[in-house]
Amino acid sequence: MTKKITLELVGLDGNAFSLLGAFNKQARKENWTDKEIDEVLKEAQSGDYDNLLRVLYSHTTKSND
Repeated sequence: MTKKITLELVGLDGNAFSLLGAFNKQARKENWTDKEIDEVLKEAQSGDYDNLLRVLYSHTTKSND
């Protein structure tokens, strides 16, 4: 199972850096390790914008899920 944080990506600034920053901030709040965060951010940045979205969506869930 993929580890997930609670973060609603829809409605956030769609800028790649803003999305990465929001993920980083929330993951830290949810006590992810630096290594866990770095792995997701590295994977997200390893391709195009669509890849970034796919990776971030695969590691996030809405609060009501």
